[in-house]
Amino acid sequence: MALTPEQIDRLVTGLDDDPFATLGVHPANKDFTACVLMPEAVSVTAQTLDRKPVGDLAQVHGDGLFFGKVAIRKRQPLRYVATFGDGGSYALVDPYGFGPVLGPMDDHYLAQGSHGRLFDKLGAHFMTHEGVEGTHFAVWAPNARRVSVVGDFNRWDGRRGLMRRRVDAGLWEIFLPEVGPGSAYKFEIIGADGVRLPLKADPYAFQSELRPSTASIVAPPLDHKWGDDRHRQHWRTTDARRQPVSIYEVHAGSWQRDDAGDFLSWDELANRLIPYVVGMGFTHIEFLPISEYPYDPSWGYQTLGLYAPTARFGDPAGFARFVDGAHRAGVGVILDWVPAHFPTDEHGLAHFDGTALYEHADPRKGFHPDWNTAIYNFGRREVSQYLVNNALFWAERYHVDGLRVDAVASMLYLDYSRKPGEWVPNDHGGRENVEAVAFLQQMNKALYGAQPGIVTIAEESTSWPGVSKPVHTGGLGFGFKWNMGFMHDTLRYLQRDPVHRAHHHDDITFGLLYAFTENFVLALSHDEVVHGKASLLHKMPGDDAQKFATLRAYYGFMWGYPGKKLLFMGQEFAQRDEWSEERPLDWDLLDHGPHLGVQRLVSDLNHLYRSRPALHERDCEPEGFEWVLVDGAADSIFAWQRRAPGVRPIVIISHFTPMLRHGYRIRLPSGGRWREIVNSDAADYGGGGAGNMGQVQADEEGWANITIPPFATLMLELDY
Repeated sequence: MALTPEQIDRLVTGLDDDPFATLGVHPANKDFTACVLMPEAVSVTAQTLDRKPVGDLAQVHGDGLFFGKVAIRKRQPLRYVATFGDGGSYALVDPYGFGPVLGPMDDHYLAQGSHGRLFDKLGAHFMTHEGVEGTHFAVWAPNARRVSVVGDFNRWDGRRGLMRRRVDAGLWEIFLPEVGPGSAYKFEIIGADGVRLPLKADPYAFQSELRPSTASIVAPPLDHKWGDDRHRQHWRTTDARRQPVSIYEVHAGSWQRDDAGDFLSWDELANRLIPYVVGMGFTHIEFLPISEYPYDPSWGYQTLGLYAPTARFGDPAGFARFVDGAHRAGVGVILDWVPAHFPTDEHGLAHFDGTALYEHADPRKGFHPDWNTAIYNFGRREVSQYLVNNALFWAERYHVDGLRVDAVASMLYLDYSRKPGEWVPNDHGGRENVEAVAFLQQMNKALYGAQPGIVTIAEESTSWPGVSKPVHTGGLGFGFKWNMGFMHDTLRYLQRDPVHRAHHHDDITFGLLYAFTENFVLALSHDEVVHGKASLLHKMPGDDAQKFATLRAYYGFMWGYPGKKLLFMGQEFAQRDEWSEERPLDWDLLDHGPHLGVQRLVSDLNHLYRSRPALHERDCEPEGFEWVLVDGAADSIFAWQRRAPGVRPIVIISHFTPMLRHGYRIRLPSGGRWREIVNSDAADYGGGGAGNMGQVQADEEGWANITIPPFATLMLELDY
């Protein structure tokens, strides 16, 4: 009935990797003993959970290790009451009297790479276990010598939170009685080499402290009462490719600020942003990453808390209320998601258990030269599960409608941003990252299989084939792909002086050669209005009036072009300055007519796009598009029709010179009266008001004489 010197030494130095073998209650012949570490205590009394005294424990080491016989008839958790030298006392329920929460199937599925509910098992979960309330902590650290959970509840003392090791899967777990929601915690890990690592935040934390603090927080169970069945049922039962999708891309920290210049809370954002988006006619809000991240200027793209909505805007329940409110208003919510890389802050995933656990050990595969970040080891089953489970988590827990996956090209190519000799070919000698491909396919299969109605969107900037094709046909399985070529080609064309555009007509027409090879989203994103690239307005050449006119014509062109739409915040009212995460948008610009006119045009384009099936039902299919005038290079005019079965076709005419063209002869798809449903030069939009008095008449063969304003886009709808 005594501890060995070796046992005592391991416990008081915090190096015991099997604390449950010594701490807590254990049989000794026909009796039971209890052992507890209570540093700085001078005496400890053991009690049953109903506070009946069962024995005083003797101090067996000056660092606060107590041991002794207890008068109980069966093994059970005990309550210890410690007295300190100043007369104070402290009581706790012994965590080493409780059995494990995880089971052997958790070990099996994690090791196999097929666990689909890791977010229910790992991390911190407030629960009732064996009749006692507390929090279960679990973390994957297979190469650690020992792991402790530390927090205010144990004075951040790693000797007092030693976890149970599950050898088969490399998991560590412990149930801490009486630890509840709101408790800050981290993991103290000693690596295989005996070195104590910097305290680590929980990779599965559901809530985090506000930066610059970095601890994880025990989150209360999310008990939000959802009221979005109608919204979710709509998207479950429709083909997103044939629905209007117009996305408003938002950085939540700089869309607006409160009167003191601070971030808006999720509830404040809901009250302001959701009505604005509804009024503007957008179908979706896409947030730049809102998972917890340490550094504001990264905009969230260097995330360390994949499972925690950032504390910048309030608690996780606030984000749930925002999503629910958006859904009740008919607006979807898409999150930018970053599985490509992670920052190397010492409290994060880097060398998590003293080894390259989440990242590749070889820097030629595990370090990203562009962003000075670590690259996930997609070939490791536990790592790919961590990421796949995260995708499932956001869709299930917070009802998000989609994930836009960042930097997919950097994942697909082993030589991305690397010189010869700086990368390792795959087993076939190629540059393709077959492990990343398998991960992306696994993620898309899991997400679409578990969450009907979800969409995934790839930011992929190369010609990788089949990004938005099903996995079973060899594709990556995404629902959509950003059309980076559209954005680059059209902006390059528009940034030229109008006199030169006639010689670069194919900058515009070329995109239609591949427009239907993928399910495309036309994106004018945040990346195009930062780092010296200028705002969209100031990309346009000419004087101020020409800039506004060209931008309006461009928006009309884009909303008539096949593909879903995305516009970064501020560009809907022609923000003049580049975007900065440090300040809100320049909303006072709406006091000026030209800016208000652009905003009105974008709103009208959105509402028209949503109400006219010809403009959206065949966004992703070639039968929805046909050129009306493809060889108008000399006049910098483009004309095409959009169509869908059983509805009126719409002709789009875009003109990019300062000439006012009266009586321009063009052959429309059919004779009859064509109503002018959009004119970007309308006076209401800040234009000159040139146009066709609301209609165009075509003869039996379709020939019509049309007035085409300078720098303008017209939309004509056949009026039977």
